[in-house]
Amino acid sequence: MIARQKAFTLVEIMIVVAILGIIIAIALPTFFRSRELSRMRACQENQSKIDGAKENWALDTRAPATATPDWSDLVGASNFIRRTPVCPASGTYVIGAVSADPSCSLSNQAEFPHTFAISPPGGGT
Repeated sequence: MIARQKAFTLVEIMIVVAILGIIIAIALPTFFRSRELSRMRACQENQSKIDGAKENWALDTRAPATATPDWSDLVGASNFIRRTPVCPASGTYVIGAVSADPSCSLSNQAEFPHTFAISPPGGGT
């Protein structure tokens, strides 16, 4: 009597491949969306740090609200930020005047709309 070897049939393998394809099709968009959201939040956090450094610089130097600090005024071992913030999506940050919010060069792009705005205390209007 000949012993039969157990193996998967072509149909079974195709079903497994189809199920894996469906799972990947569902998971990938969620992964990419989460990654972009993480980049956006990191960029907003960097802008918040820049804004805080600008405020501290203005207090220390008694600069008017229209004054614009330079990166060398804000970044350094003895300054307000130790390292220059880097946008996670390769954008560039614009410091702006003390009274203006910092911005990212990518904030106007629909696929990466990260903007930083200081909300008033208490979340008022």
